[in-house]
Amino acid sequence: MPSIRVVVLGRVQGVGFRYWVRTQARQLGVTGSVCNRRDGSVEIVAEHKDSAVLDQLIQNLGNGPGQVERVSTQPWLAADASQFEIGPTE
Repeated sequence: MPSIRVVVLGRVQGVGFRYWVRTQARQLGVTGSVCNRRDGSVEIVAEHKDSAVLDQLIQNLGNGPGQVERVSTQPWLAADASQFEIGPTE
């Protein structure tokens, strides 16, 4: 199953961004997790059988709360998550 790791930089902590990402992911049927990082960024690990759905999630990130300045993505090892969750700050 295709899986990606996304790091979102900008004003994305303290604005409800993780909760918004979880809602978007669940609406798209994406599994994985989202968490704040100590450097002020947000990390998303997302999985879906259709990589076009993952692309849609990435495109949606700029529409969330706060201010997204940069989004970086990389392929990731699938963890076969069963749902999309908010994780602790890493």
